[in-house]
Amino acid sequence: MVYIQSWQEYQDAAEALYAKSPVNTRYCVKWKASEGKLVLKITDNTSCIKFKTYSSIFLNRFETLNLSLMEKMQNRRTVVESTPTQLSSYVGEKVSHAETAAAPAISPSGAIPTPSASGGGVKKKKPKKRKGG
Repeated sequence: MVYIQSWQEYQDAAEALYAKSPVNTRYCVKWKASEGKLVLKITDNTSCIKFKTYSSIFLNRFETLNLSLMEKMQNRRTVVESTPTQLSSYVGEKVSHAETAAAPAISPSGAIPTPSASGGGVKKKKPKKRKGG
């Protein structure tokens, strides 16, 4: 268990190790806040690769590696959120009156709006305070 000094070497070796045996590979992250130390370890029970850093510069690289390994472990790619320009093409299309009534409108954020309690809602009454005797 020797620490690899170069981040690029560690990243390449970690991804290659996972690609070689995805079923047996384990990935461990240790953070020691008192020391400000980050230790990454990936193993497949035959070989072990470790990386240690005290620098906060590696946090973005660490996040990228985590994302890459998680995508491979889940066997899928990252979903890219649609931009407002992509949504405007959907909102701008002409739709028949029946479709408009049946389907909810798409907001710019892409979320389907939830129904509001604008009509007929009853407010709860506050209980009256009793005078103590």
